[in-house]
Amino acid sequence: MTTPDNASDAPAEHTGVAAQDWAQASVEPQYRAAVVDLLGALAYGELAAFERLAEDAKLAPTLADKAELAKMASAEFHHFEQLRDRLTGIGAEPTEAMEPFVAALDGFHRQTAPSDWLEGLVKAYVGDSIASDFYREVAARLDADTRKLVLAVLDDTGHASFAVEKVRAAIDADPRVGGRLALWARRLMGEALSQSQRVVADRDALSTMLVGGVADGFDLAEVGRMFSRITEAHTKRMAALGLAA
Repeated sequence: MTTPDNASDAPAEHTGVAAQDWAQASVEPQYRAAVVDLLGALAYGELAAFERLAEDAKLAPTLADKAELAKMASAEFHHFEQLRDRLTGIGAEPTEAMEPFVAALDGFHRQTAPSDWLEGLVKAYVGDSIASDFYREVAARLDADTRKLVLAVLDDTGHASFAVEKVRAAIDADPRVGGRLALWARRLMGEALSQSQRVVADRDALSTMLVGGVADGFDLAEVGRMFSRITEAHTKRMAALGLAA
């Protein structure tokens, strides 16, 4: 997953669950269930990202580009391994934790399959970054151990600068490309936000945590502000690509 340009960092002083470690926070069964859900969603997301980048490498116009995507795919798989091992470490079965999110994530990828190399780059940069923004917002409210892991697996694999360089070069070479990619990025924005909302809505423990039933969740006003921040970050990424939001 790519690192967002305007992600919200965790607050300087944590309170409630965010000030606890996993051993303290996981005493609450519903919080533990929410974290298993979150890690399961992230793990499958990383596994899917690995598969997609490996596929996208086939569209790469040069051997150097192919090798770069292969390196990024390897980094995504390493993130998956970290999440899988963490799930095992807290007594959850990784496959069972991932299974509830397979349909939603696979559906997103089917609906947003790129038709060429440039669309694949924009998807990885824009689509994955929206998901990363969302998970970073959530991470600020997690226990210290889980927060550290989530933020680590959201680290940039190098795709952000690579995508910006390649897309801007393509637009410079043929400005007509920009209009097509701008429309594509808008579609990705809508699909990614809908997918994030579906992931949460389908899981009771996760949605309860996010709206304040467990831990220090969001109230409805904060949910609105969160999506405003995500939208603002998307606009900045579009500008970095040389595209109109």
